[in-house]
Amino acid sequence: MDSFSEHPSEFDLASASTVAAGDDVTDAIGADERRMHVRAYNYWVSLLDGRDYPSIEDLEPGSIGDFAPNSVLLDFTAGRDDPATPYVGTAIRAECGLPDDIKQIAQVPSRSLLSRLTDHYMQIIANRAPIGFEAEFVNQRGHSICYRGILMPFSSDGDTIDFIYGVINWKDGGAAVAVDVPLVAALAPIETGFEPSSEPDAEQPTHLTWEDGPLAEAEVDLPVAIDAPQVAEDSGLADQLSAARDSADVCKAADGRSRTALYRALGMAYDFAIATKRVPSDYAEILDDAGVKAQARAPMTPIVKLVFGVDYDKARLTEFAAALSYAERRHITFGGFQHYVETQIGGLKRLVAEERDARRPVGKVDDRGDKARAALRTAAGIALADLPTNEEFALVLTRRGTDGVHQAVVVVTDEKMLDRAIRRSVA
Repeated sequence: MDSFSEHPSEFDLASASTVAAGDDVTDAIGADERRMHVRAYNYWVSLLDGRDYPSIEDLEPGSIGDFAPNSVLLDFTAGRDDPATPYVGTAIRAECGLPDDIKQIAQVPSRSLLSRLTDHYMQIIANRAPIGFEAEFVNQRGHSICYRGILMPFSSDGDTIDFIYGVINWKDGGAAVAVDVPLVAALAPIETGFEPSSEPDAEQPTHLTWEDGPLAEAEVDLPVAIDAPQVAEDSGLADQLSAARDSADVCKAADGRSRTALYRALGMAYDFAIATKRVPSDYAEILDDAGVKAQARAPMTPIVKLVFGVDYDKARLTEFAAALSYAERRHITFGGFQHYVETQIGGLKRLVAEERDARRPVGKVDDRGDKARAALRTAAGIALADLPTNEEFALVLTRRGTDGVHQAVVVVTDEKMLDRAIRRSVA
């Protein structure tokens, strides 16, 4: 019987009754193992380098001595239904009883620890952010296994999540026994503030924010309901701006790592831009109060400055303004920006690139060659004996007449061109 409620990974089922709610719970659940996941997450963050996801080329699972035995790498490049397993740590391999020739998740024995990852990895693809989880299940040997893990996305192209790296640890409780629900309920709020289900069988995946993790101050990577705008289209302009700024603050707290938060903030900024057209006088007053100037040639630049702040990264503001201008040019309706950008191949980068291409001025047609040819067709011919030059060498342009015979029509006076012609004539 599986249980997906909050459950400590170091919690010994056999000795559960000896642990009182008032005792030091950290000792009972294993601080060292919890810190392993924090270290794994910090390692993932260290590889970001300003990107949405770390590059898979930067990951060497076998060389991470700290948690390599407890880690697994999933490869989705051939499809999501049955990811490949290019790396499985020795501890996981031993726990699951895996032979050396295991290459795909589908080959993993059912009800083994590794098979449980199928319950989680689709969440990370949907949420596009690292996910922490813990759960309990009965394995293929009939033992109760409490496990804790974290899955972290990697990408081969900077946009698509096609690799997931996981770090997992577990506690084998021996022969399966009933879960002590009251004890679990007492422990869970202490660890994460999560209220577990009163039903042991209820599956409730949990997203964790560790006290010493980089995102301890804001749970920015948790999925949020974002399908509808938070303010109505006919709301006051100040309310629109306030909601957009709140959304931008969440995005900035994530330091740009949460794509969902960014798209949501840009969607609300776009809704604010639409609202400004309804009450231009109110918008002018807001601009004046903020000390931001309207820009006729770049009308979305003041919008993103008001929402994200005038001190926000200038390059990013320029990209955001381009994306909103693209949406306006495509007549995206109020509340529709986020869904639109999320369904575009290439996401925000594509919108920015296409808007920049649309703005790029068309080069002026150079017709000087055609005009010169037309003039030379009617120019009088020049006899070689009458060439207007006293130089030792001369470069002459000829024109073929109606009789098929070429006649000189002009002397080319460009010295560099003459020099090149001389050098190439004997090459």
